[in-house]
Amino acid sequence: MTDGGTALTGGGTGTGGGTAVGLHRVLEPAGVLPQAAHRLDTDPRIRPDEVRIGVERLNLDAASYRQLHTAHGGDPAAIRAEVLRIIGERGKMHNPVTGSGGMLVGVVEEAGPESPLGLEPGDRVATLVSLTLTPLAVTDGLAGWDGLSEQVPARGHAILFARSIAAVLPGDLPVPLALAVMDVCGAPALTARVVAARSAPAVAVLGAAGKSGCLALAAARRAGAARVIGLVPTAEEEERLTASGLADTVVRADARDPVAVAAAIGEPVDVTVVCVDVPGCEHGAILATASGGTVVFFSMATSFPAAALGAEGLAADVTMLIGNGYVPGHAETALDLVRTEPAVRALFTSRTGPDSAQ
Repeated sequence: MTDGGTALTGGGTGTGGGTAVGLHRVLEPAGVLPQAAHRLDTDPRIRPDEVRIGVERLNLDAASYRQLHTAHGGDPAAIRAEVLRIIGERGKMHNPVTGSGGMLVGVVEEAGPESPLGLEPGDRVATLVSLTLTPLAVTDGLAGWDGLSEQVPARGHAILFARSIAAVLPGDLPVPLALAVMDVCGAPALTARVVAARSAPAVAVLGAAGKSGCLALAAARRAGAARVIGLVPTAEEEERLTASGLADTVVRADARDPVAVAAAIGEPVDVTVVCVDVPGCEHGAILATASGGTVVFFSMATSFPAAALGAEGLAADVTMLIGNGYVPGHAETALDLVRTEPAVRALFTSRTGPDSAQ
């Protein structure tokens, strides 16, 4: 437990004939894990090692929501209908265009006697595994969602497997804020690990005023970065991030323009962290990174073939890491930054609404 009341739980390593990783929930195609499945079984009856969650709120990942918003011209009704269609057809929230989903908050309704997650009925939890692999059924037609934000009030149920990960929500933070933080909690933890492995590196964060971006900035500084640069796309975000004091230098450029990114960053940095929720940012990140440096891709909009082939074509000797969303202790790391860094909390609440919101 942390002093804020957050308990992380994770499943064991056994496969239990496939049930621990959810193979029995895959309807099609046969032989793949739930994340790769086209359709999952959402039967609310649980196996002994499963947990059923009563859904309260979904958090769509930023890349997925941006794609849906763009594809439907910002029409809330059309966005809502598309999300309902995806969940209804697939038994999970798995955007077929971006390949991403998000996560959810809800209350434990039933925990099987063999579940290793340590959850009890009545626990209010955030799932720290992607909605792309979580069996999910929605029963309210998303009637409470205006379609205008990533956070989606919802009613229904979701299933966690033995090898899922969940966190009991902290009692000292509003639910929308805690959900937003946990949705991107892998970013600061991995950033801190990469930065701490080097001696006072220079770090650049692309998409630095966003949720994962501001956490990555704070984590880099705390882990010993000698210089932290935040890159943003607009004058408004430049002003906001400059006022926060989270970056030593704030620069503005379109992260999809490699030459503009490299020019804005200036001298190549040791570590570049990509937190931009639009495609096409791979080459700029590579150009901004010094030989022998590391690029960490957190965005689900990343094209990993573009990153690999782009680095090869640029003769760039850089290590590229996929931020897979899980680092031991990641939820506690992110929540601690929100609690102890007023600037981080302010940037989050500017997106999630007033701190009083529950």
